[in-house]
Amino acid sequence: MTDTLALAGRLLLAALMFAGTAQKLASPTEAQALLALASLPPWLIWPAALFTAIAGIGLALGLATRPLAILAAAYCVVTSTFHVLMDDPWQMTIAFKNWVIAGGYLLLAAHGPGRFALRRD
Repeated sequence: MTDTLALAGRLLLAALMFAGTAQKLASPTEAQALLALASLPPWLIWPAALFTAIAGIGLALGLATRPLAILAAAYCVVTSTFHVLMDDPWQMTIAFKNWVIAGGYLLLAAHGPGRFALRRD
């Protein structure tokens, strides 16, 4: 049961990365606007999209799970800062969710990918 739950959790966390990639590719202007609010260049969306795609693939397959999970946790914490807009409760909810998701990635890093992985750590 533990390995099945680890696989399910890993796939759900990978799905979040895939969704982030799809969102950036389908509608880059929204994410670029958040970057602009932080005085960052809009082209940063493309390396972010590449990272989320690579992380999603690696996590889904169980390749380099621990380092990717740590990087994904850091990514969630860093990107949460773009959503800390005190006047917008929805953006604050997204920021808080990013912190919670970072916790999930850290648990994955701590416990590894489980038995159902291409490369068990």
